[in-house]
Amino acid sequence: MVGPFGGNTAAVLLHAAQEHPERLGEPVALTVNFAGPVADGDFTVTARPMRTNRSTQHWSIELSQDGVVATTATAVFAVRRDTWAADEAVMPRVPAANEVPATAMPPFIKWADNYEFRWVVGGIPQPPADGEAPVESDDSTTTMWVRDMPPRPLDFAALTGICDSFYPRAFLRRGTALPAGTVTFTVYFHADAEALAGQGSEPVLGTARAKAFGKGYFDQVAEIWGADGRLLATSHQLVYFKA
Repeated sequence: MVGPFGGNTAAVLLHAAQEHPERLGEPVALTVNFAGPVADGDFTVTARPMRTNRSTQHWSIELSQDGVVATTATAVFAVRRDTWAADEAVMPRVPAANEVPATAMPPFIKWADNYEFRWVVGGIPQPPADGEAPVESDDSTTTMWVRDMPPRPLDFAALTGICDSFYPRAFLRRGTALPAGTVTFTVYFHADAEALAGQGSEPVLGTARAKAFGKGYFDQVAEIWGADGRLLATSHQLVYFKA
């Protein structure tokens, strides 16, 4: 509501660390704090490896404009090794992506033009007719197939953006758009670069819900699944809203 799509900003910050000549391994965690809006125009991203261990590396990242910090982030990179593995999360049982029609978001949500959305449940509420009240929901869950548009092979930057591609959960509960914006956003990457490359440019399945709303803030927890049933990432965020 007060700046560009947060998922894009987060992807830019992550990419800065990935391109750093001292980078070790692949990203396993990213936390972005949106301190203020990013204005149209030039900006500077500073990525610093704060500590490098044998298999992990810790980063501090900032985005600034005209000497003022707009966004801060921390990231953890690691050299992944083969170990015992198990998933406790269960992928939702849904129709295949090609069985769900693509539906555009309202025109005023401009960042959504960069994605193709196929909502299984919890699609964005439609504006009420004149004189009618919004239709509220008692469940904040959205489950959808989503991919970049135009399609591009999935990588860590694209996955970061997709983790933030859910519209605000308060829209669904209240049945209408309202002022809202992410304050802090964290992604945990469960897949490595090889697994992401294996997804190609096909849609991935995202599901998100809130746990609590009140006092001007709500949370969001999300899972991103590959079409092959692999859990690619989980994310958490805190969102400011007015209602």
